[in-house]
Amino acid sequence: MRLFIAEKPSLGRAIAAGLGKGTEKDGAIYLGSDVVTWCFGHILEQCSPEDYDEKYKRWRIEDLPILPEVWKTKVKPDAKKQYLLIKKLVHEADEIVNAGDPDREGQLLVDEVLADLQILKGSKPIRRILLNALDEKSVREALRQLRSNQEFIGLRNSALARSRADWLIGMNLSRIYTIRARQAGYTNTVSVGRVQTPTMGLVIRREIEIRQFRPVTFFTPMILWQHENGGFLTKWQPRDFDGVDQEGRIVEKDIAERILMKVKNTPAQISGVEQTKGTHLQRLPYSLSALQIDAGKLFGYSPQDVLDTQQALYEKKYTSYPRSDCDYLPENQLADKEKILENLAALSAPFSELAEKADRTIKSRAWNDKKISAHHAIIPTTIRPDYNALKEMEKNLYTLIAKAYIAQFYPPQEFLTTKIRVSVGEETFTASGKVILRNGWKELYQNQTDGKAEEDIGQAQHLPSVHEGDSVIYQDGKIQESVTKPPPRFTPATLLKAMKEIYKYVKDRQLKETLKECAGIGTEATRAFIIETLQKREYIRLEKKQLVPTELGISLCKILPDKILFPDITAQWESDLDRISTGSISIKDFFAQQE
Repeated sequence: MRLFIAEKPSLGRAIAAGLGKGTEKDGAIYLGSDVVTWCFGHILEQCSPEDYDEKYKRWRIEDLPILPEVWKTKVKPDAKKQYLLIKKLVHEADEIVNAGDPDREGQLLVDEVLADLQILKGSKPIRRILLNALDEKSVREALRQLRSNQEFIGLRNSALARSRADWLIGMNLSRIYTIRARQAGYTNTVSVGRVQTPTMGLVIRREIEIRQFRPVTFFTPMILWQHENGGFLTKWQPRDFDGVDQEGRIVEKDIAERILMKVKNTPAQISGVEQTKGTHLQRLPYSLSALQIDAGKLFGYSPQDVLDTQQALYEKKYTSYPRSDCDYLPENQLADKEKILENLAALSAPFSELAEKADRTIKSRAWNDKKISAHHAIIPTTIRPDYNALKEMEKNLYTLIAKAYIAQFYPPQEFLTTKIRVSVGEETFTASGKVILRNGWKELYQNQTDGKAEEDIGQAQHLPSVHEGDSVIYQDGKIQESVTKPPPRFTPATLLKAMKEIYKYVKDRQLKETLKECAGIGTEATRAFIIETLQKREYIRLEKKQLVPTELGISLCKILPDKILFPDITAQWESDLDRISTGSISIKDFFAQQE
């Protein structure tokens, strides 16, 4: 008998459908020589400190730190019946297939059950199925490509290391700081977490920056020059002299006015012309984080709502696996392009006409086997949805995913950037312009900003044809008065992005460089939950779509050391977890750091 152990019932039923017709009975589906059963996510949980020793029921400083010599797990109370069924089937099986989701948690939650049942030690052959979509075609293809479960030991060890590190940090630090807080008169439990606490630190440090911010008014000379081929607007370029601050801003208006008066009566000429032809390659399809960030900006959806809705689309078999940290696609997936684009073109949806015009001969950079790990980017499957029957949030997310997929079959955007430099006495003024030669894939996003503001004054203007050495005549001038703004508060979407790009927020500059390749803190599946947890514990709150720390959160940060509040150590550990996956470091060495 071959036994498939799926992560959850929906996955189990999809596998069974790919195997043929079967009979479902009491938590399993029987298909001749194959049986499919399932977990309900993790059906085992870490033992609590008091499970190791009764004395830990009381929270006392002298008992800390708690460092288990042998790690123990126990069956969750509501999963005992299913656990006993899996135990019975495992012992009857000749071969077992781990059918957890294609990520480190999916690997662990089946492997930990097999380990608990003493099966992982080689007594029976164990295979692995990797499913990125639940439609029957994808399931059948995955069934033909079963791999040895041994190939994924690193992935399992990474998840195990993460789980135990979270326990060590959470159990020990929550206890010590709760004890300290009680000594100061606070009666509730203080929750400290390996990812949760540095995430809270990001929000609180940003709030402190905002509260301490003092606006600065600065003045920028702007000049309109006349060339024989047309006029163009330029912006003064900073140079070092009294009245200019460290950021290169003129902070005294009379200095800016003197520059205008001086320039008005001084001959000026073009001192430089730079013209560059560039291309903007097709945007990549979505990872979960990228989808959560865009959906937050465009629709105001919370990261958790995006994950929940995407899970629903996945279980309806309309889109691929949602908890993906990858934004690339395997090259063999190109074989489905005709069917997927045909489906998208046939829908009564805003992107259908664009799908019809897609050039199927184009192969974008997204198709790259070297960038694929256990899963690939989120894309539409070959199952055509009833688009109009989708709920509003499902429709909006499906539209984002569909457009990102269609974009792979449009050419790159082509443009010409021009920068003109005007010299007049000691001063320099510049103008920049961009001419779109071919819109390419950007046609899909004509009415949607990608969030990248054109920072240079005059970036959108059409510049005349000029040459270095040409004379220009002062036509008009003005002083642009601006006021510096405090950094913006985080929203759920921008906080999630900060967690993903955590290297930007670490304290140690050397570490910042080494962590650029790190996937951030938390995982695609847990970041949204962490943000929600901080709100539930009332450490931060959502106020007009912005995350604001509560006084409780700020007070907590006053008793916590920087080592916990800054993401440096956590980000380094996340990097180490990736290295455990590849076998670069051992789980034993990793635990030595935690202890």
